[in-house]
Amino acid sequence: MTKWKIPLYKVFVDKDDIRAISKVITRGMDWAIGPEIELFEKLLANYVGVDYCLAFNSGTSALHASLLAAEIRNGDKILLPSFTFIATANCALMVGATPKFVDIEEETCGLDPHLVSSNVDRKTRCILPVHYAGLPCKIKEIAEVSKQNKIWLIEDAAESLGARIGKKMTGTFGEMSIFSFAGNKIVTTGEGGAVATNSKSLFDKLKLLRSHGRVDKQNYFSSITKPDYVTIGYNWRMSSITAALAISQLEKIEKLINLRRKNARYLNSRLSKLKNVKVPLEMQGCRHVYQMYSILLPNSDFRNKLMTFLSTKGIMSKVFFDPVHLTTFYKNIGYAKNSKLPVTESISQRTLTLPMYPGLKKEELDYICESVKEFLEQE
Repeated sequence: MTKWKIPLYKVFVDKDDIRAISKVITRGMDWAIGPEIELFEKLLANYVGVDYCLAFNSGTSALHASLLAAEIRNGDKILLPSFTFIATANCALMVGATPKFVDIEEETCGLDPHLVSSNVDRKTRCILPVHYAGLPCKIKEIAEVSKQNKIWLIEDAAESLGARIGKKMTGTFGEMSIFSFAGNKIVTTGEGGAVATNSKSLFDKLKLLRSHGRVDKQNYFSSITKPDYVTIGYNWRMSSITAALAISQLEKIEKLINLRRKNARYLNSRLSKLKNVKVPLEMQGCRHVYQMYSILLPNSDFRNKLMTFLSTKGIMSKVFFDPVHLTTFYKNIGYAKNSKLPVTESISQRTLTLPMYPGLKKEELDYICESVKEFLEQE
């Protein structure tokens, strides 16, 4: 395993996080279905600005559950980007639906609303936009397409907890949205996810799907009441230990976001002066939470050389994302030849994600900038 001088991300941990986990562990019971889960869900719902949140063991299971709750099934088509983590597309296949990749626009690297509109047909049941790297996509325009065509809008807000347009948070524009608490996210629990919604009926469906289709009127692990199973379900619950950590992390989310934004401003101020480097900027009226800090470079050869050069300096960088439709699996089922996504492919060939996390020190930020500058001077 490479020991990086500056890793791509590092989790912000304090005594409150350790205390929160220790409290659950030392009580010796209720490690599952403990009171921390409902408390976290209420706190998250309040923060995002929705009526209901349900905690899941990953963002992927949260998305899978959302599509099941929407009753997306065989023959249905879902419009989504190829410029995303592969789980976005895989969840469509998991419910038997057909992913239809739609190209992105360059400003936000999110779905192009005009192309979304032109790709809606009678089989389209859902639009699944992604807020890339913590920047809101053109979700208001996409929501209008969803409303006009009376199809589901489920936001993949895995990377954008805390991002907003005006005062409205990402994750509040559709019928459901999902968040991720994986290791590199704004709020992290190592693994974890959530679904946000304003619908009580969807909340009830999701609750059954999350836990074996069981009607839980009491804690299953501490009740002698006979449980009832009313539908098929999965084991997608978040543990009490994870939820305790999630609460502690969520309580300092604005601090975490402000540190990321401060670091991004500094990188922008230095890197924007360099030739052939395009830095990530937020659109007017939007708040970018910089879950990732991705720059754009002239071409893939230039990008790959810079990535290699940075690795010799002990700086980790990574490509987020290679297009889903060009992965081996999706190629094998015909997506490479049947998908025309010029902007997606262009952005993917030129993007490079640099280290971004709350605890980055000024000397580390300077080292990143000086290393990029050194590479450019020798090119």
